Amino acid sequence: MKSKYQPISNQHVHSVPLTTHHGPNDPRSFISGDYESLNYDTIENDLVLQKEAKREYQRFSSVSFNRWFVCFLIGTLTACIASIVTIGIERLTEIKLDVVRTYMLKCLNKNVCSVLMPWVVWVGFNIMFCLVATVTVAFIEPVAGGSGIPEIKCYLNGVKIPRVVRIKTLLCKVTGIIAAVSGGLACGKEGPMVHSGAVVAAGVSQGRSTTLACDCKMFKDFRCDHVKRDFIACGAAAGVSAAFGAPIGGVLFALEEGASFWNQSLTWRIFFSSLVSSFTLNTILSAYKGSPGDLSNPGLANFGLFEISNYEWFELLIFILMGAFGGVVGALFNEVNIQLSLFRLRHITRGYAKVLEVLVVAVTTTAVGFCAMYFVEDCIYAQIRDNATELYNLQMQCDSGKYNSLATLFLQSPEQTVKNLLHAPIDNFSWKSLLTFSMIYYCMSVWTYGLAVPSGLFMPSLLTGAAYGRLLGVCLHMIAPTKVSDPGVYALIGAASFLGGVTRMTISLTVILMEATRNITFGLPIMITLVTARFVGNYFNEGLYDEHINLKQVPMLPWDPPVKSFRLTAGNIKSTPVKCFVAIESVGKIVEMLKDTTHNGFPVVYQVPVDPDVTHFGQFMGLITRDQLILLLMKKAYFDEDTMHQYGDVAADDFRDVYPRYPDIGKVAEDIPEAHLRMKMDLRQFINLSPYTCNESVSFSRIFNLFRSMGLRHLVIVNEDNKAVGMVTRKDLAKFRKWRKQGSSGVQQLGYVGLGAENYADDCCNY
Repeated sequence: MKSKYQPISNQHVHSVPLTTHHGPNDPRSFISGDYESLNYDTIENDLVLQKEAKREYQRFSSVSFNRWFVCFLIGTLTACIASIVTIGIERLTEIKLDVVRTYMLKCLNKNVCSVLMPWVVWVGFNIMFCLVATVTVAFIEPVAGGSGIPEIKCYLNGVKIPRVVRIKTLLCKVTGIIAAVSGGLACGKEGPMVHSGAVVAAGVSQGRSTTLACDCKMFKDFRCDHVKRDFIACGAAAGVSAAFGAPIGGVLFALEEGASFWNQSLTWRIFFSSLVSSFTLNTILSAYKGSPGDLSNPGLANFGLFEISNYEWFELLIFILMGAFGGVVGALFNEVNIQLSLFRLRHITRGYAKVLEVLVVAVTTTAVGFCAMYFVEDCIYAQIRDNATELYNLQMQCDSGKYNSLATLFLQSPEQTVKNLLHAPIDNFSWKSLLTFSMIYYCMSVWTYGLAVPSGLFMPSLLTGAAYGRLLGVCLHMIAPTKVSDPGVYALIGAASFLGGVTRMTISLTVILMEATRNITFGLPIMITLVTARFVGNYFNEGLYDEHINLKQVPMLPWDPPVKSFRLTAGNIKSTPVKCFVAIESVGKIVEMLKDTTHNGFPVVYQVPVDPDVTHFGQFMGLITRDQLILLLMKKAYFDEDTMHQYGDVAADDFRDVYPRYPDIGKVAEDIPEAHLRMKMDLRQFINLSPYTCNESVSFSRIFNLFRSMGLRHLVIVNEDNKAVGMVTRKDLAKFRKWRKQGSSGVQQLGYVGLGAENYADDCCNY
């Protein structure tokens, strides 16, 4: 059978040494043509410049005020959503666990029913909740699955992910994450808060909802890609701030993981949104818990204040080794999860199959946890520190006065379990319980991430790392009880090491953990641990978010160009032939060109050469986009060449009114009378007269940096006479990707799949 993956042309690069990385049928060896790019470059044409020249100073002040007001709304609404999520999970989990504990007391201690009855009740609750979570993704909105962080990273990078910031996606995300966490899956609610904040920002900043068909006629100045991007960065940071009570960490997260553009004013606005989000959530949760003036709940994941914050200098070496271990097990986590994801892409494609897999995972998670609690006899006298949460006193098979410590770990919410691992007294959890729990949760987390449910990665990683970190601390206390720090300190470092090994985050994660624990003393150990985990993990593979982006075949541009791409120039990677228009073009040709091509940018030239032997496509004048042309056709902005009668007119605000969902050219063409196809359209006042261009000798790295820093969608390649000879788009750059594995690295040239793949027929190669 012929593969649907068609390799991309490697014309002009045969002189470069070739190597192979992923297999020819691996999705990671391709980029998809189904993704469109966003244009973060501002368009400067006569229409826009005339409007700006007429704008008064008061209008600029009004726009500036609106920016801050939108940032305030983003922080407030994100916090409200976070409150709904955490209160919903808390209430549903409390109801479920109260019933389960009641049956355990009856059946295990009083012997009034079968020992399997508690498990049946537990499974019944989890299946019911998980069914709701998976239906929202499998049948209603697939893009609501996962944490949403990879998709938001792509959007901020300049790739348009379909439906990722729609209100329907937000509703499915919120409903699904409440149900998934309440259903006992090994997932967290913190990651999805980043996606939720981004959706809120995208909707509020536009002053309307196309899904709900309502327009408040507000914030029209913000209806363009580059302004919307900045607000989405604010929303992502507000989501992190709400999740961890870490406003500074939210700013650094947006910088490290998301934003492709940064300046001082954007920093202030992102920080403001993060602060508003954290304060609003703090206010709501404090009132909900009966102490409205207390303000002691800054985030969804409150790890409590560390009473013991000292450590010895030699322990830094232990922390480095923990970081290395976290990098290794994190890389293994990523590799196993990617192989599971590849299996799902190939075999679990139908909605009912996705639902069935989620239910199987829910039943398995419950069964394994119940068996571990029942068969692992680990009885302790429960003790509670001030910063630990109340323990669920389940006696299970233990003697009177003692409680099963493993049941304490399983029968609490993930946040409560992490808090107990960080702050509980030394004797509350034995090495046997910690080892069993960390292994089970590790395996279930690997299996859960990537299911057709909304699921975060932060909390499962923190929980797994905290368990094996505390395990190490308990073991060290057995050896040298007076020489080493409290096991809670090792639990914190273990949590950082594993989360760093999975995500490869460093600066932002350091600050997030410092703010979540409200202790700056651990800044150095956490940073050392995360850097070590990142370097060790990168020896084997990439971070899990980046791996999933590659699986989705997104043409994302990394921070830096591939190191071995210096041999390539614009002449090597440009796309030809170039589809051009002249300054005064016929309506018929414009309609035909838009129908026959999928291009989104068209150079406008003074005259299209008729000689087929020439190597250029006309003297370059400017650039016009598909969206502009469609709107001009909608508004009938053309004239009769004989009578000079103008049929319609276009104002600058018309483009913002239609943004971002421009109609399809097929529907627009149906409304154009056949007699109008011979009319002419004057493009001169609409074209971008100063787009970025470069000549054929410019290096690949220079072009890459221009796209990455300026957020370009198109780059016109011209010769020494300023005549168009080619076009470069994001996909022309993204097809050259750096790879690294087990100490080796190189640059591979990716294939092309999806829209337009039939244009590429040469062999796929790496170099």
